[in-house]
Amino acid sequence: MRAFTVNRNIVEMEYAVRGPIPQRAAELRAAGRQTIPCNIGNPQALGQKPISYYRRVLALLQRPDLVQRERVLRNVCDRGGLPDGLDLCSEHELAVAERMLAGFGTGVGAYTESKGPRFVREAVAAFIDRRDGTPEGSPLRSDPERVFLTNGASEAAKHVIEILLGSPTAGIMIPIPQYPLYSATVRKCGGVQVDYFPDEERGWALSREMLEEPLAAARRRGIDVKAIVVINPGNPTGAVLDRSSVDEVIELALDNGLAIIADEVYQDNLYGAEFFSFAEVLGSRPVPLFSLHSVSKGFYGECGQRGGYLEVRNPPCVEVPGRQDLDFMDLLVKQASVSLCSNTMGHALTYLMVSPPPDGSEPYERFRQERATVLRDLFDKATMIRGAFEEMDGVECFGRTGAMYLFPRLGIMPPGATDFDYCMSLLEETGLCTVNGSGFGQRPGTHHLRIAFLPPREQLEEVLPRWIAFHNDYVRR
Repeated sequence: MRAFTVNRNIVEMEYAVRGPIPQRAAELRAAGRQTIPCNIGNPQALGQKPISYYRRVLALLQRPDLVQRERVLRNVCDRGGLPDGLDLCSEHELAVAERMLAGFGTGVGAYTESKGPRFVREAVAAFIDRRDGTPEGSPLRSDPERVFLTNGASEAAKHVIEILLGSPTAGIMIPIPQYPLYSATVRKCGGVQVDYFPDEERGWALSREMLEEPLAAARRRGIDVKAIVVINPGNPTGAVLDRSSVDEVIELALDNGLAIIADEVYQDNLYGAEFFSFAEVLGSRPVPLFSLHSVSKGFYGECGQRGGYLEVRNPPCVEVPGRQDLDFMDLLVKQASVSLCSNTMGHALTYLMVSPPPDGSEPYERFRQERATVLRDLFDKATMIRGAFEEMDGVECFGRTGAMYLFPRLGIMPPGATDFDYCMSLLEETGLCTVNGSGFGQRPGTHHLRIAFLPPREQLEEVLPRWIAFHNDYVRR
């Protein structure tokens, strides 16, 4: 059989969160071993319950005939014909489902516009304006025509990077450590990854100097740096940027002709910190900004539904020899059109994410309680794990808790051992599946791991003592 020459960029891509350690965990499960998958931010896989408001409306969208049936049942209940405990949809949920069905037009089983349905994009734009306090009539208000609905935030990031990286010398600045989507996509596109290093011991803070040095070094090597990626709150670090750090990035981009890719999918995972969006801090400064959000994280955790959005501000000019008719937004539409559209249930969940039930509506209190419970439990579990670190020799975890992860530094390691060796041994001996820090990038000479603080509390109470014992034995070998 013929051997095919394949794309070397695909061969050399790496994606540690589904790499050798999770693959070994799958083998152990197939052999009957129990494992705890803390390698990925996949909340519902670890027992987090879906938000009932979302799922009730989604059910109505999938079965529009249920809207009228639920209304009939509610009337019967009001007359005492059915048990009071029957869990029926509220009138608000029924009305929202009808409004969304009207927006979809032909239902959720048909293709939509490549950018996504207009009514969802309008809701996203309204959400951004509410979040950032942008008043009516302001020229800074979000434009639904510059909102794209995507299969999660990952697809949005890929679309932007694929357009920007038009030559082997084109580069993207990426924080180290970073979510490996970015390094993998840059590699796939044949571009250059330009690393910058947030200050770990200052809580992963950013400064202008730490950004300018790698940018200048890249340009001396002939790299045309197009954009800078910022993940806020951070993945894998959990760092939450203050306003001055966000402003530093914007000023760097303004002074150096860079676009900003702002990955803001964890903006609800703050646990007491304050979130400053890049769109809000940007204001009227003419910096190209690509902001990403997703239904996969926050308190919703609907990873498998693949919903997300990309908002574009100040789209950059496009330069292609011999073509004067190209516009960056047109290129994004072309990319979206190749796949016809992203999935419609993702559209629906994105609409629900940005349009929660209002205070005073029938489903509001239940929604509020479920949201608070999820976020409180996440923070409590993160606190439990941080407490375990204090009993592990040489382990330090810098910065406040954000996102869904902790990224502790393993300050003591046996001679010749790597954090990959550590994480693989941890899996084999305790069943706890984490990801080695080198899979995200880290300063040379340091060792880390990332753990998602998602397992049920009871599971953590059982595995953390085993991890402490494993760690203290491992580092003394």
